[in-house]
Amino acid sequence: MKIVYFYQYFSTPNGSWGTRVYEFAKEWVDQGHDVTVVTSIYSKSDLVAEKLVEDQVFEGIKVKVLNVIIDNKQSFIKRILSFIKYSLLSSYYAIKLPADVVIASSGPITIGIPGLIAKYIRGRKLIFETRDLWPEGAIELGIIKNKNIKKIAYWFEKKCYEASSYIITLSPGMTENIEKRFGYKNVIDVTNAANIELFSTKRPFSGNNITSKSYAIYTGNIGMVNNSYWLYNAAKELNKMGREDIKILLIGEGQQREELEKLAEEEGVSNFIRLGLIPKNALVGYVQNAFVSLVPLKGSPVLDTSSPNKFFESLAAGVPVVQNTQGWLKDFLNEHNVGYTLNPNDSKMLADKLIELHDNPAITSEMGENALIIAKRFFDKKYLAGKMLGVLKQVNNDNS
Repeated sequence: MKIVYFYQYFSTPNGSWGTRVYEFAKEWVDQGHDVTVVTSIYSKSDLVAEKLVEDQVFEGIKVKVLNVIIDNKQSFIKRILSFIKYSLLSSYYAIKLPADVVIASSGPITIGIPGLIAKYIRGRKLIFETRDLWPEGAIELGIIKNKNIKKIAYWFEKKCYEASSYIITLSPGMTENIEKRFGYKNVIDVTNAANIELFSTKRPFSGNNITSKSYAIYTGNIGMVNNSYWLYNAAKELNKMGREDIKILLIGEGQQREELEKLAEEEGVSNFIRLGLIPKNALVGYVQNAFVSLVPLKGSPVLDTSSPNKFFESLAAGVPVVQNTQGWLKDFLNEHNVGYTLNPNDSKMLADKLIELHDNPAITSEMGENALIIAKRFFDKKYLAGKMLGVLKQVNNDNS
């Protein structure tokens, strides 16, 4: 089967970003399928390009790298222009590349442009992969405010769904949202996966003067949507209580990194530690040696449907999770006893929980053992890649 995957954020484990598409595509290639990913250059990935379009190959995965830079630090307008530029360039390959099945992976919703062109101009069978609920998330968070733009965005979202033989979401919450709003039945969730072998194999640890099990870890974007001030204010609370021995370690980049670094320095919050981007292969040791992993998001109903990579990777590393969304992640943690859900607006509650967990290592040890068992059961990359491939085969074989 020839599969063309339109996805703007492709990265291998040498980058500092999620590797879902890489992991899935590698599994499909190993099973004899022909996979081409059409992507751009995300600041957290490991891709580089000199020409406008470069053909690269990663372990059998054909990758067309469009030299369009995307960075979370870009202004809103510049990011929108990057999305549009990618969509226009990739539309050429929607027409040119041979394919049995085309996957358009959103957000942003503009990824639907090459998907619709492949569907309606070339007659390709289309799978729409919803990684985030665009545009609903952007509207709910106040990023998109213009009424006319909202209407156009919702109209385009519906057109993408209507054109799709199947819709794949990254969480049960997203599946429920789409089924409820549109009444579609051709929706299935295939969550983010964990590379169990990578994250469960013990790695050497030299933590830049950070000792093992002395810190709670956050990995990813440092910004408003990720509720990064919740983490900073928790570190301040720990300082007030004389618990500077408990550190909060952030590894990543984002819009708020510099202002939080400056604030921590000015206010003397020495247990709030920031490191820059680290390749996933090197990140593993930091995650494994944390006593808990933090998965924070801003308190917002649309974010309750999220499927953060760090959640799955933490479980695979045998580390319990503290998070603050009120949807499927909360239910999952409660059901399987692998972590806690807190109030996204209460940093004192987070500080208290970190003290409890740090001072009771038997609790985190038991939860960590459960976490790895659960990760192997539900989130193994081979299992989830196979689940998604099953949908692709079904669509490819459907002559209706």
